[in-house]
Amino acid sequence: MRLRWLALLALAPLTGCGLIYKVDAQQGNLFDKATVESLKPGMSKRQVLLVMGSPSVISPFDQNRWDYVSTIRRGRHKMASKDLTLYFENDQLAKIDGDYFPEDPDVLIKDARKYKREYPDEKRSDEDKKKKRRGGDQGQG
Repeated sequence: MRLRWLALLALAPLTGCGLIYKVDAQQGNLFDKATVESLKPGMSKRQVLLVMGSPSVISPFDQNRWDYVSTIRRGRHKMASKDLTLYFENDQLAKIDGDYFPEDPDVLIKDARKYKREYPDEKRSDEDKKKKRRGGDQGQG
């Protein structure tokens, strides 16, 4: 019996080291394809800000370049990083360069279910919304 407790005590600190499970980690900006495609040359910085949100990086040395950086690591896989760069001339969008992780609602909903979380209604299919309503109505009695 003592040997079991000793083994358990010896292994307990390892659980915090990520040996058992590693959480998916996404940081940075997550855009849907329609948002990025709505950017058009000639848009003002304010219009771009309203569409895309605040950039991850604005260089103090080059105010005409905005970077939207995002990284993702799924489990123990290698971290992937993408950088969407917007260039401005005379405070108007001139060029879009780079890539981004497109928001895939199906994948996000699947990930949310993995952690037993509900995903916002605007990202869920109509069928999922109906299931939630039916399930919620039954619980209220």
